[in-house]
This record gives sequence, C-alpha cells and structure tokens, in this order.
Amino acid sequence: MATPANPLAPDWLREPADANELHPGLWSRTVDRIDGRLVVGGVSADDLAARFGTPLYVVDETEARQRAAEVRAAFADAFARVGSNAKVYYAGKAFLSIEIARWMVDAGLNIDVCSGGELAVAVAADVDPARIGFHGNNKSLAEIDRAVALEVGTIILDSVQEIERVAEAAARHGRTQRVRLRVNSGVHAHTHAFLATAHEDQKFGITLTDTPAAVARIRELDGLDFLGLHCHIGSQIFGADGFAESAARLLSVHKQLLDDGPVPELNLGGGFGIAYTAADDPSPIDELATRIAETVASGCAELGIPIPVVAFEPGRSIIGTAGLTLYTVGTTKDVTVSYQDDGETAVRRYVSVDGGMSDNARPALYGADYSVRIANRATDAAPALVRVAGKHCESGDIVVDADYLPNDVAPGDLLAVAATGAYCWSLSSNYNYVGRPAVVAVRDGEARVIVRGETEADLLARDAAYAVNKEDIA
Repeated sequence: MATPANPLAPDWLREPADANELHPGLWSRTVDRIDGRLVVGGVSADDLAARFGTPLYVVDETEARQRAAEVRAAFADAFARVGSNAKVYYAGKAFLSIEIARWMVDAGLNIDVCSGGELAVAVAADVDPARIGFHGNNKSLAEIDRAVALEVGTIILDSVQEIERVAEAAARHGRTQRVRLRVNSGVHAHTHAFLATAHEDQKFGITLTDTPAAVARIRELDGLDFLGLHCHIGSQIFGADGFAESAARLLSVHKQLLDDGPVPELNLGGGFGIAYTAADDPSPIDELATRIAETVASGCAELGIPIPVVAFEPGRSIIGTAGLTLYTVGTTKDVTVSYQDDGETAVRRYVSVDGGMSDNARPALYGADYSVRIANRATDAAPALVRVAGKHCESGDIVVDADYLPNDVAPGDLLAVAATGAYCWSLSSNYNYVGRPAVVAVRDGEARVIVRGETEADLLARDAAYAVNKEDIA
C-alpha cells in the first residue's frame, strides 16, 4: 500500500513511487543511473565528488552544445519557412565562461553580454567582436568606449542619454557603430494578465511612445547605424503568447519607423523557460519558434511590410538543464510541524548540505523550486518529504524547498540538484566567507575544471590587512 502523501507538501508536488527516479525533463540527456549511481557525461557523481570535492557545479558539455545547436536550428528553420532569417545570441548572464562562450560560437550562436566583465570573457574566448551584442541599462563611459573600440557588432541603447554617449565614442574612434534601441512593449509574460498591461515601471528601455523621437535622433548622428528595436518581456516563459503579443506591438512601431529609413532587424529577446520540477511543462523550443515566426509573418503581412531578420537571446533554455550541482549531506533533522488549527501535525525532514545560498541564490531571491535526488546510491526506502537546507547563517538558506528523497537519506550521502546550469554560478557569492565552487565540464567519460573553485586563501588574499607572508589557509 502506498504511503500517504505528506500534508506539508505543496499542491504541485507528487510523491514518487520510486524516490530514485530521474525525471527526464529535468536532467541533461546523458544523465542515468548505473548500478545505483548517478552518471552524467559518462562520469559518476561520486567519482566527481571524490576528485573535485563538493559543492560542485557540473556542466554536461554535450548537452550544452546540443541544446545550443537545437535552439539555433529551431529559429533558423522556423523563419526560413516564412521567408526570413533568424539570429540567435547566447545570453551570457545565464552563465558565461571562456569555455562556454567557445561552445556557443562553435554551435553558430552570437554572444550577448551586459557588462564590461562579460565583454572581457567573450574577448578572452576569442569571440569575434562582430558577433557580440552589448546590453546594460547603465553602461559606463569606459565600457561604451571599449565596446566601440573593439568594434562589437551591436550596442543596445537603453536610454536617450546613451544615444549621445555611444555617438561620441564612435566619433572618437572614427567608426560607425550599429545600435539597437531597447523598448518596453507593455507585455509582461511572467504574469497571467500580460495582454492587459499598458504601462511600464522598470529600469530597462524606453516607452513605445518615445521611440520614434529617439530613433530620429539616432538617425541624425553620423556615427550610429540603426539596426532595429529590441524588447525583452520576462524570464522562465513556457508559452508563445507573450512573444506574439509583444511582436505585434513592436511591429506597428517598426512599420512607422520604415517611413524614414531602413529597419532591417527586430530583436524579441529571450526568456524561454525550462523545467525545474516534474510539474513544469515548458513548450518545446521548435514549437515556440514556429509560433513566433508565424505570428511575425502574419503581422507583417497585415501591415504590408517585409519580414525583418528576427533576433533572439536565449540563455537558460540552453545552459539550464546542462548543469547540476553536487552536495554532501552533513546532518538530517526531523521537525514536527502543525499544519491545521486543530493541532494536526506532520514531519518535515531537513537535510543540510555543504553549500547553499552562496552557490544558488535563486530560491532565496525568487522562491525558485528545484528537484533533488541521492546521487551515490539507489535504495528501496520509502519516499520522505525533505527540505534541503544550506550551511549559511540564514533561515532562508534553502536549496530545495520541497521534494521527496528516500527516508534513509543520511549524513555522507551525495545529493544532485537538477537544472542548475543557469543563474547559479553567475549569481554566486562569498556570503559567510564561503568560496565559490569549481565548475567541472563532463563529456564522453572525461571531466575537467573550466572554472576554478575558490579557497579560503583566495578570499583572504583580497583583504588588504591580510599578511601575505603568513601561512596559507587552505
């Protein structure tokens, strides 16, 4: 007889028949269990932990490269069918390193950066600057100057002031800089009422009403070449409706701008979602691409204008499921919780691990949900509701708010948290003076470090009062 579900579990969480099960939508396609042990890229999780320690970010190189190629092909094919072309930029903010930038370029993608540091990574990866798009709502004068000097492919203008700043940098360097203008379409795809939204209250972009005047100014300046409009409607988006509505609103302005000059491209941004739990059901990327392409084509036909080249900036949908994080269990603790006014209680098991909010800030920042499995063994034990907690001095330091693990989970077990490739390393910190974990890439049975982990000596070396001749703390 099945064990009754724990009443403390959220409504969306279903108790699994087998707590060792690896839901195929959450993990990279090379993840499997062999003799009970979780294996990724042909390397077992316990071998990775023994060699590199935990916490440990693991990136499946095959999955990342394959996802990049699939996303590029999906948009290229969809827009070819409607008689146009598509460009795909990898959104480096999701996770950028020299190796990953090279994987993306190898797959035919461009690179999207949003800071001088991300630009430096792309340059260090030998990315052709012409394939780089540079974002940011408050680019420094130095960042703008460097981007123009490097001859980056596009700079996305985020304010009226940036028009003049980029033009001045272009004049200094004697070149013409291609630019996009970021606008707010009034569509918020992360809400259920996105179609009704009419006003923006955010730091990015300018309003559609102000767009014609801004574009007119861009066109007045000899050093700027207007490429088109840019819009980003949100993140972790499962369907195409928001993109369709945003595209329709932008195309009406796009048509107006065509009266005074060329508008060769339209950038609809990124934000395509992935599954973090078995309850998540994102649309396949080829379906999204087809729906968006058809919407753009029909909108252009209604307006009587040519279909522009359409650009996209996916990040999470490429690198998210390619990553997982390994942790070692330190302690377990059963907590009895009252969940009804009449005093009914249930038990929640806290499983504490050797990482936490310093290596995955998303649960604390956004209430994000993740899924977890024991990685070093399989067991016939019944499922138990767990909350995986970190080691930091914060009650909100939660890695996985709710999932089921075998009820014999114990200190020393190795846990794997799925779909941590996006916005985990890139949001990591040194809170409580904890070093950031290493990033290891796995492929065809081989593993290698692509980003070094930090030691206590690394952290102390930044402290101006630290005596460098003291014995290293490792």
